[in-house]
Amino acid sequence: MAPGKTIGSFSLISLLLLSTAAFAAKPPVYSHKRSGAIKGVDVVAYFDLQPGAKAVKGSDDFTYQWQGATWKFSSAENRQRFMDNPQAYVPQYGGYCAFAVAHNFVTSPRPDSWKIVDGKLYLNNNRTSFRRWQEDQAAKIIRADENWPAVLDK
Repeated sequence: MAPGKTIGSFSLISLLLLSTAAFAAKPPVYSHKRSGAIKGVDVVAYFDLQPGAKAVKGSDDFTYQWQGATWKFSSAENRQRFMDNPQAYVPQYGGYCAFAVAHNFVTSPRPDSWKIVDGKLYLNNNRTSFRRWQEDQAAKIIRADENWPAVLDK
């Protein structure tokens, strides 16, 4: 098709731009359109949980917009703690799976596959990736740190 020709109401250039946008970089924070950042869990609550405990769901009553995502919290207190210092609570690698980022790709987190290491929250996609991430955790954190955030462009 020659440049300038149209398909319906779209030109060839418009179609190319739309298809390029489909392959644009992933957002810096894992977010779901309906549930929000990190699948709607309260990221502050992790820091009060015992290791291995289930993630705490956030509420639509306590939300905060930050880095292009809607963050949900289980209480006004947790929302305020986040608002006062988001960097203290956000998961590493924007909440994407730490194991995946260490292997130079991104995938969604499973909020119940988590661990706090040196005061930082790490999430993984599933029990298997979580277990494998923990096997050589220090080396995987180093590799993931090297891959982040360039991995979002892949």
